[in-house]
Amino acid sequence: MSVTSEDLFGYAGWRLLEMAACPPLWLPWLSGQGSLTRQLKAYKPGFALQLLQQQQLQLPAQLAERWQCQYGLRREVLMSLNGQAAVFAQSWLPTTTLNALQPLATLGEQPLGEYIFTQPQLSRGVIEVACLPQGLDLPAAQDVAQAELWGRRSYFSLQQHEFLVQEIFLTGWLDP
Repeated sequence: MSVTSEDLFGYAGWRLLEMAACPPLWLPWLSGQGSLTRQLKAYKPGFALQLLQQQQLQLPAQLAERWQCQYGLRREVLMSLNGQAAVFAQSWLPTTTLNALQPLATLGEQPLGEYIFTQPQLSRGVIEVACLPQGLDLPAAQDVAQAELWGRRSYFSLQQHEFLVQEIFLTGWLDP
């Protein structure tokens, strides 16, 4: 079964972190509660973020129901270390959140984590993880498309406005 970045939210393999058998190598990355951007910058030099796509669209039915909002923003970025792709991240932000928190709509090449983790009213929901099948089709990461990949996601709330962040950890950059 091939999964694309468009299918990522609806992928059936997401499980609570406590219920998943995560490889020890990936556990610190999958379970981290703080800023992934900060964690990556501390791990290796040469952090860079590339905005791959940002578009207004109709939310998947489950998100539309959860947020009582039909439209929102899907933002996709690629985070690299020393020129090597490390993390593909996809964020879903309902229009209601974007209207209340304007800086989230205009981040551009600024990491989402650099903004949200400086905000005092930020809270994070439970972390779900998934082992994504071989053949995951991610933009700008074709060189790792055949590998089995681990990802995490969680809902965040900032000033009582919710959004979802999904992060897929690519292969080859993490030292064993």
